Amino acid sequence: MLKKATTIPFILLLVTTFFLSVSVVQSASIKDRMAARIPTINALKNKGAIGENNKGFLEFRGGGKPQKDTVNAENKDRGKVYQAIGKKQGASATLVGQRRAKTIAAKSKSGHWLQKSNGSWYKK
Repeated sequence: MLKKATTIPFILLLVTTFFLSVSVVQSASIKDRMAARIPTINALKNKGAIGENNKGFLEFRGGGKPQKDTVNAENKDRGKVYQAIGKKQGASATLVGQRRAKTIAAKSKSGHWLQKSNGSWYKK
């Protein structure tokens, strides 16, 4: 039988391991979901239906909202990622998103819609 002095640290180790593994699984599933959406998102960007706003999120350009569920799911996952990065870096999720928007804009293909920091839109 284990003594109390070794039982409590062992239980704490198990609980910590469980929560860390849940965190890793969640981040892996977010990464997988985001990767799976890339072809759809790129197709929508190529059509001009969506653009990248200055906060690091997708935004519809025009009246129609094709693949609305996909765009909403992507934005939700991006928000989670920005929060996690912000927590790790000691920054707000908003700031992380704004920084990401600049990176996305720099890497975007010609013809994609992007939003400037002042809110105006342009086609790269």
